[in-house]
Amino acid sequence: MPKLSSRVKADLALFLVTIFWGSSFAVLRLALENKVVFYLNGFRLIFGAFLIFILAWRRGEALKREHLPSILVTGFVLFLAVAFQMTGLSTTTAGNAGFITSLYVVFVPFLLWALWREKPTLTLLLAVLLAVLGGYLLSAAGTFRLVMGDVWVGVSAIFWAMHVVAIGYYARRVPPFWYAAGQFLVAGLLNLTLALLLEDPSAQAIRAVLPSAAYTGFFSIAVGFTMQIMAQRHTPPGDTALILSLESIFAAFFGWLLVGEVLLPVQMAGAGLIFVAVLLAQAKEFHARITQG
Repeated sequence: MPKLSSRVKADLALFLVTIFWGSSFAVLRLALENKVVFYLNGFRLIFGAFLIFILAWRRGEALKREHLPSILVTGFVLFLAVAFQMTGLSTTTAGNAGFITSLYVVFVPFLLWALWREKPTLTLLLAVLLAVLGGYLLSAAGTFRLVMGDVWVGVSAIFWAMHVVAIGYYARRVPPFWYAAGQFLVAGLLNLTLALLLEDPSAQAIRAVLPSAAYTGFFSIAVGFTMQIMAQRHTPPGDTALILSLESIFAAFFGWLLVGEVLLPVQMAGAGLIFVAVLLAQAKEFHARITQG
């Protein structure tokens, strides 16, 4: 049996990551029926941070005081992204949340334009138009109505894009596993603070969300992030962007499998437009990769 190359192994690892991340939308959607958004966020983020802290310690990474501002800024942006996303997920479907969240790929170039004057291409502008149309069809199902859950998830996509930009700016300055664990810990503690201020759940409700917090904390945060780091050492950015964009497809699949969600034909068309928009947003990266051979 032929031996797989490092790149193929990395691509397969990223594909597995998209399954973990896509399934988390349905798992969290079920847990949110207990109305404990911020407790659930806090538990899963802190659990994931704890597991990554162990990896950082075993790898012998050194954390210095000058690393803390980077961790705090990224953790705060992550907190906003997760808070808006989960607030929206509590009132929309896992499939919708997955596809709308994927719009962060479209928003990233516009943030780079605003911050560093990297002008967007015509292809990107077309991607935005398709994404807006797709979001409308997916959310409104062809009728003119505003679904607040989808709006909150859309806002979270902007913060997810900011999170990607922040990681790109800070990642080389901080040891990777300390950076990951630190930002998850900051976001988790901020979510628990909001939970204490805004939520008053029963002990039964908190116990009910612990399995979902454990699943997503382990697979989506600790395992998923670690596999992503290791895989991106052996695969180009174009491969990474294309494979990770499949997360939204798995979100819809697991929403159907676990929650019984079904997309109408017009919503499937909207999801398809969002997927095309995500691919177009990465067209420049793909072209550069092909040109380089």
